Amino acid sequence: MRYCNFNGCHNKITSGYYCDEHKRSAKSARAKQKKRSIYHHENKPFYNSDEWKYMRSIIYQREHGYCQRCGRFVFGRQAHVHHIIEIKKDPTLKLEPNNLMLLCPKCHAEEENKDKNKKQNVFPSYFQ
Repeated sequence: MRYCNFNGCHNKITSGYYCDEHKRSAKSARAKQKKRSIYHHENKPFYNSDEWKYMRSIIYQREHGYCQRCGRFVFGRQAHVHHIIEIKKDPTLKLEPNNLMLLCPKCHAEEENKDKNKKQNVFPSYFQ
């Protein structure tokens, strides 16, 4: 027997890491998984590739760090490189510099949702 790993909990357990009071429910785990699915899940290996990281830095340098829609300076994780023509529509353009644009998070959400109705929005409550 050992103590629950939850900070400050003194309940003893026989297996696992947390007592029944502090275990994550399966429902919340499924909700998290569903929430994660909006982020390019089928393209994840591509976004981790060296080719993409190099092209992303080229686009950032080309635009001098400024959002192409609103002109705001963005840095680090705030700098989103957006595919004008989506990868799933034409995979041959995924590394084409003329198909990529640098956007701030707000403009990126607006650009992603431009042609979608309310139910299909990507990042639906990002700025509300």
